[in-house]
Amino acid sequence: MIRRTFVMTAAALAVAGTAFAGSYGKKDIVDTAVEAGTFETLVAAVSAAGLVDTLKGDGPFTVFAPTDEAFAALPEGTVEALLEDIPTLTAILTYHVVPGKVMSTDLSDGMTATTVQGGDLTVDLSDGVKINDASVVAADVETSNGVIHVIDQVILPAEG
Repeated sequence: MIRRTFVMTAAALAVAGTAFAGSYGKKDIVDTAVEAGTFETLVAAVSAAGLVDTLKGDGPFTVFAPTDEAFAALPEGTVEALLEDIPTLTAILTYHVVPGKVMSTDLSDGMTATTVQGGDLTVDLSDGVKINDASVVAADVETSNGVIHVIDQVILPAEG
């Protein structure tokens, strides 16, 4: 039942087109992610965690957005388990968000950025752009309330 709700939520949120259009800066972070068509899992998780209104707010926010493939690479059952554990889901999602608008030109090797969750992300520029262990596969997708950088992995906050 949770999986059905998750799929229905993702389908309901995916009402826009399937690719980033030339309308950067006009749509907020959530609408831009929905329109892209490659963040259905992320958008459904944001909805389940009650973070849609926040990410549609004024911001600005920088979101390191894992693709659907990044979520699919998690161990089987992980996404479903997270949807049943909203505090943990919220912590993971807010670990992907940094207050302010951080463009790729603002990054420097070894810099850290404190996330909304409270943990720090580390930038590694030695072989492409990495945020912790996730590679940035598309950068600087500007929105009306911040910027999205697409990453190839779900990054997890350190436990402690």
